[in-house]
Amino acid sequence: MTDHKPTEIKLHQKSRVLELHFDDGYECHLTCEYLRVFSPSAEVQGHGPGQEVLQIGKEMVSISEITPQGNYAIKLHFDDGHDTGLYTWDYLYALGKRYEHNWQDYLQRLKAEGHERQDGPAKD
Repeated sequence: MTDHKPTEIKLHQKSRVLELHFDDGYECHLTCEYLRVFSPSAEVQGHGPGQEVLQIGKEMVSISEITPQGNYAIKLHFDDGHDTGLYTWDYLYALGKRYEHNWQDYLQRLKAEGHERQDGPAKD
């Protein structure tokens, strides 16, 4: 059972932003890059703590398709071929609420591994 359900999901192709409105009035705008690097898939998250795989070079990734998964999630199909992992309503809500923290953590991990983001949007 989910605590948060979206009332509207809108993909803005040009700015590569997924706009979400939830039933409690909360709304967020999540970039495709952010959604890709925080994919809930095992390919990104690993199979346990400490097994996460740092995603690099995803600045210009876009979502090519959104597939509903029952009444609890969506599957995002990215134009780099990644399409595993289900984005539950609660996971999307949490990604929105923790955007700043997650994004700063991601940037620090990139730097620690010797990578830099190329030009591309971080936020809408």
